[in-house]
Amino acid sequence: MADVKTAYPLNLSVDYPDRKLNRLTSFFRIFVMIPIAIVLVLVSGGPSWDWAEKGRGLAIAAGGVLFLPVLLMLLFRQKYPRWWFDWNLNLSRFLMRVTAYGLLLRDEYPSTDEEQSVHLSFEYPDAQQLSRGLPLVKWFLAIPHYFVLCFLWIGAIVCTIIAWFAILFTGRYPRALFDYVVGVNRWSMRVQAYAMLLITDEYPPFSLE
Repeated sequence: MADVKTAYPLNLSVDYPDRKLNRLTSFFRIFVMIPIAIVLVLVSGGPSWDWAEKGRGLAIAAGGVLFLPVLLMLLFRQKYPRWWFDWNLNLSRFLMRVTAYGLLLRDEYPSTDEEQSVHLSFEYPDAQQLSRGLPLVKWFLAIPHYFVLCFLWIGAIVCTIIAWFAILFTGRYPRALFDYVVGVNRWSMRVQAYAMLLITDEYPPFSLE
């Protein structure tokens, strides 16, 4: 297992596949992952509204990370319900398994519930220690991270394309490229933990480690 960093409340690591990867599924990865990507979209899609004819009914479906309810609960009650936290944690883990598969980091088909080789953890926060008002502006404070991540993700996409060719010809994902792509995902998830998951008031480090 890759070393798990413990300095920040959110940790992400992906086991390096020190073996030959499946060339066939790697070649067709964008098509092979369609079924699990559809499942992910259905689980994590944003709110949808369905108004019945003549106003006789209203159906509301909501998925994805619980952000606004957590923000309001922290603001007015200074609480972070445990089941909301568990939902955000497990959805984030599922998202990372699908992401790792799509980025060719692993070739096991993503599970909807098993950890597999993608390890994401973050600590259940003590809501009494979290700021009430800070969640209102965290998205703004995280703007420098978003700016840097735009460029880092361009690099990650380039690395994935290079790795795709490397896997087709050698069966291996170059370790340096692997570590970079995992690092970009780790950085992104730490910003997510701060600005959207609201599990910490600790500002994310500008680091791939």
